[in-house]
Amino acid sequence: MPIYDYSVLKPDGSEQSLEAYRNKVVLIVNTASDCGFAPQYTDLERLYKTYKDQGFEILDFPCNQFAHQSPLTDIDNAQYCQLKYEVSFPIFAKIEVNGDNAHPLYEYLKQAKTGLLFSSIKWNFTKFLIDQNGEVVKRYSPQDLPKKIEVDIKVLLEQNALR
Repeated sequence: MPIYDYSVLKPDGSEQSLEAYRNKVVLIVNTASDCGFAPQYTDLERLYKTYKDQGFEILDFPCNQFAHQSPLTDIDNAQYCQLKYEVSFPIFAKIEVNGDNAHPLYEYLKQAKTGLLFSSIKWNFTKFLIDQNGEVVKRYSPQDLPKKIEVDIKVLLEQNALR
């Protein structure tokens, strides 16, 4: 089942179908603006600017489930990240990634690629790389820096260019 079957909410509450990202290489990240990993936003933005014209997207899903590190409203959070980290990739409305209220997209992602010890998301800045067919290719831990992911992104983009 590809990610295109899911819809998510934008910060203004409007719905966005992930069908809009068909044929793109996508990195999905659960984030928190007050998290110790938040400086990764800078490197994520660098990746986005470097590869967006080649068919790469980053989808940011703020989550307040881990030590309440995403306390702002959806609109305030998006503005904060745009100002502080100059983020230009899409930031969506806050979601839950674990538990009874976990968003169906995250249920799918966790099932497609389990973590080291279990399927739950263990913290903010867990990342999922999605190929051009909407399928989960790889899962990265919060400690995996965007620089490490860049090699895998390049491989997928090159595969798409050869089609």
